Amino acid sequence: MKPAVSTVILFSICSLTLSAQDHVFSSLDFVMSPQIKSPRNETLAKVIREEVGRRTGFNCRRLSHWHTSKSILAIAVQGQQWLLGREIPGHAMHTDLKPEGFRLSVQASDGQSVVWIIGADVRGALFGLGKFLRSAHMSPGRIIIPHGLNVLSAPEYALRGHQLGYRNTANSWDAWTVDRYEQYIREIALFGSNSIEDIPFQDKGKSVHMRYSRREMSTQISEICHNYGLAYWIWTPATGDLADADLRAKELAMHEDFYKAVPRLDAVFFPGGDPGHNHPRDVMPHLQAMSQILQRYHPQAGVWISLQGFDQAKVDYFFDYVHAQQPDWLTGVVHGPSSPDMHEERTRLPAQYRHRLYGDLTHTVRCQYPVKNWDQAYALTLGREAPNPQPAYYAQIFREEAPFVDGFLSYSDGVHDDINKLIWNQMAWNLTTDVRDVLIEYCRFFFGPAVAQAGADGILALERNWEGALASNGSVEATLAYWQQLASAHPALLKNWRWQLLLLRAHYDAYTRRRLLYERSLERQANEVLSQARQLGIEKALQEAGTILQRALTEPVSQEVKQEIETLAEALFKSIGLQSSVPKYQASGYERGCFMDFIDHPLNNRWWLEDEFAKIRTMPSDEAKLARIEQIVHWENPGKGGFYDNISAVGASAHVTSCTDDAIDYAWWDNGRSRKRLSTQLFQFSPVLEYRKLDADSNYLIRVSGYGEALLRANGTRLTPSKYDRELETFKEFPLPKELIKHGTLTLSFDHPDEAHLNWRQYSKVTEVWLIRQ
Repeated sequence: MKPAVSTVILFSICSLTLSAQDHVFSSLDFVMSPQIKSPRNETLAKVIREEVGRRTGFNCRRLSHWHTSKSILAIAVQGQQWLLGREIPGHAMHTDLKPEGFRLSVQASDGQSVVWIIGADVRGALFGLGKFLRSAHMSPGRIIIPHGLNVLSAPEYALRGHQLGYRNTANSWDAWTVDRYEQYIREIALFGSNSIEDIPFQDKGKSVHMRYSRREMSTQISEICHNYGLAYWIWTPATGDLADADLRAKELAMHEDFYKAVPRLDAVFFPGGDPGHNHPRDVMPHLQAMSQILQRYHPQAGVWISLQGFDQAKVDYFFDYVHAQQPDWLTGVVHGPSSPDMHEERTRLPAQYRHRLYGDLTHTVRCQYPVKNWDQAYALTLGREAPNPQPAYYAQIFREEAPFVDGFLSYSDGVHDDINKLIWNQMAWNLTTDVRDVLIEYCRFFFGPAVAQAGADGILALERNWEGALASNGSVEATLAYWQQLASAHPALLKNWRWQLLLLRAHYDAYTRRRLLYERSLERQANEVLSQARQLGIEKALQEAGTILQRALTEPVSQEVKQEIETLAEALFKSIGLQSSVPKYQASGYERGCFMDFIDHPLNNRWWLEDEFAKIRTMPSDEAKLARIEQIVHWENPGKGGFYDNISAVGASAHVTSCTDDAIDYAWWDNGRSRKRLSTQLFQFSPVLEYRKLDADSNYLIRVSGYGEALLRANGTRLTPSKYDRELETFKEFPLPKELIKHGTLTLSFDHPDEAHLNWRQYSKVTEVWLIRQ
């Protein structure tokens, strides 16, 4: 449940408009409470020197006594009345700070300005420093603190963190140095993270980019967390059979070896499935033994489990076990992709156990939080791990799920979701936080005050690029022009990897839209030629249509935009190790952020048509060839008074009222290079379609394309097919009895066949539906 912690913000800074009363610093020194012990004391000092120095050029001195310096940053912790002999102002007002909270204010007197950060604890001091750094307007030689800065704040949710696993699967982190890891961990901590999750065991393959062993980097990440006072978690699945005593012993020995090696360890998260298929009757004793070893080396550490992939019998077994045994070694349950219903988990879990969200912020399709109504052109090109700033969407998700959890540690596999991470940090800090205010702080901190508001609006524009049908989304071009103007006005930011990510997305979206419009036009032209096959001759029509389709390669559009994308992708590989290509940047797989390998993926049916042309040429008669050509030309045409729906295609599925909840409606076949018809690569398992104002006196035929079974109901009545082919790109046909549409309305639905024994990839699916007036 949500902790009973409140957040009060007394003053919000979100504007570049400054007044005569603002505090202007031309230098900044700092003092710090001796109650902040080593190594956090030295770490906070390092953060101040490096972050302020990087933005201003100041040499921030640490003072051992109150100096004559005109501008001082003073950091203390709750309960202190004096700091180095000076009374802390408003002492009575900072004695009831909630855990990890802080007070941030400015005191000006006798020609000296002091920025006070009073933390409820050491973490509170770190988070207060983060708020200061995000709020201050820092530029070379100057810091401006807006007049009236006075913030009293504490987090609403106790768990706020991210998984940053150093492994081959990640699309950038495997190329990182220890310094790069520290910088990133620092930055997300300055936006409110208090936990980091590592992946020390799973994914055995060694990346060509790795400069350290997995053990070396895990030890270093643990040390970084120790220095910053952050919780260090590990994610540790078991993919083998835990009923095997030898394997179980080997797993426990591996864990003990790791526990001894790391300087800090706060929690061990064991996913029940994804990966792994063990029954909880084997998992729970294993975790109990693991906990006993853990306590020897890290007595405060806890054990967590997720029920991912558990069927109902396993779920029931787990909760029966927990209620009967009340294991004191178990800290809580993690809710992740393919877990049981979140409300059910929290309701069935005894109150003494905590509940954590394991949200997937990193993926766009085939995932926990798919992009809603994403255009297929994006799914084919940007893929599953593209730069995906969706601040409004992810803020909404967290607000919906937060009431059932104590906080989150997210799933992530790279920096492409950086904005989503920091949005969740701030939502977990205060659910009422305005998304644009977070983005302004993000842009002020990472890009500078001059671009704070413009950058925030540019990020929101990028999110709108993904709304609705791409072909009709003219704002994509406006977004590109906006970012190009920003880049021209701030050339120094071209070396900033976050800026590079945003610029790349603006260009990539526009390039994809231009190609989509162009290649759709080419397909229409090719179909026009094919429709004249009887007059032109079959072979001539095929040749001319093929030549037209090939113009996507021989006369490509917007190559200057593509060149800019390639330049930015190269810059991102150099700046942050982002591997956007398998052959060029040695990414671990084509689904792992390799949007550059799909930048010119056909956005029309060129590949499918080329294959169909080859098949037509082998047909035994001209009439058979012409019949197939006519079927291709009129594929989407339902005839007069009819309707066609491409299931899950934005803008071409007007009658579809259902949607999938995990984005598996975008197929991933042949490593993303399927030559199937584009409509075949979009599907739902059990779509629902609604029709109005049908002619009740007409006969209709329902045609369905897809794979496997199609157990069709019309207004609740199961229909009998007159044709029933089960393979892709073949058809099932169902005559529609008139009495079912006597009111002129029709609802089509599909019953689930019994396919529990199959992997979801083999489930029956529906790709297209025609309602044909006879």
